Amino acid sequence: MNAGPLAGIRVLEVGHILAGPYATMLLADLGAEVIKVEPPTGDLSRQVSDAYFASINRNKRSVCLDLRTEDGRRRLGGLVAESHALLVNLKPSVIHRFGLTYDSLRRWNERIVCVAITGYGLDAGDEPAFDYVVQAATGVAALTGDPDGPPTLPGYSAADNSAGLAAALGLLAQIVSGRGGQVEVSLRDVMLSQLNYRASAYLNEGTEPRRLPFGAHSFYVPAQLFPTAEGHLALFVTHDGFWKSFATEAGIDGFETMTERVARRDEVLAVVTKALAADTAESWESRLRPLGVAAAAVRTLPEALAAAPGTIVTAGDFRLIGSPVRITGYEPGHRPPPRLGEHQARLE
Repeated sequence: MNAGPLAGIRVLEVGHILAGPYATMLLADLGAEVIKVEPPTGDLSRQVSDAYFASINRNKRSVCLDLRTEDGRRRLGGLVAESHALLVNLKPSVIHRFGLTYDSLRRWNERIVCVAITGYGLDAGDEPAFDYVVQAATGVAALTGDPDGPPTLPGYSAADNSAGLAAALGLLAQIVSGRGGQVEVSLRDVMLSQLNYRASAYLNEGTEPRRLPFGAHSFYVPAQLFPTAEGHLALFVTHDGFWKSFATEAGIDGFETMTERVARRDEVLAVVTKALAADTAESWESRLRPLGVAAAAVRTLPEALAAAPGTIVTAGDFRLIGSPVRITGYEPGHRPPPRLGEHQARLE
């Protein structure tokens, strides 16, 4: 097996639950050595379930340090001296109290990259910043759901996962620079960043964001979920060539330009809804995809996993979703998540 592209990079993780551990697992999958620094009681996610912990902690090593003590912080300093980066997701006050910033750790290693994942910023205080709270605070929940219904949250932790991706990017960018320093990623900033075109439309054109039925796109028509004879279909038509292919297959005349389709949104949606009702979602998918039209039947997670078995990897006794980053010539191994303090001997 070839060494991963991040072989030789050592990353310390001081965190818990999801955002930080997800970021470092992605790095570990790419060959980085990730040392998970846990308190004597372990990462809080160990208390959720073994499957939950495994989903974001494969390919890591675990050591136990009590960072509330001077000895624990001294031992962490010894690890910092031999590492390229430290990533932490804790409350800002705890990050400062434990000395997990670049200003505090540079005495051990001038080139250490310190990444802090917080809710609202390293110096913004300790306001509660759980994933769903941040989605509510940044407008994501208000944009999700039926316009006549209540705000809705996605069925997964979008803010935590997205912050983990951004943190991994920031960490690698600073390592590539060859300089140590402090990197900050806040869940709030990440989610606002992901509302990019919605925010731009409001800031530059005064367009107030609004929810549309069936999750319809604000610019493209038709681009939303549609009921069919059986199941729902996601149809996403972004330009006139796609419309022509779809309309020919569905037996629809007219509405040839996007400008016309946007102006006559309700008429277009009524015609498309009637046409799609003549067949099932799975059948429409099989008919439209060969034509280059973006369409997919709405599947459950078990159905989606069954349709994409190549995304599943085995790590010890666990079956997990593998890394989304695939590099030609590199096939990552998948070690099971570490037992609490399993690699403590390296500190003795």
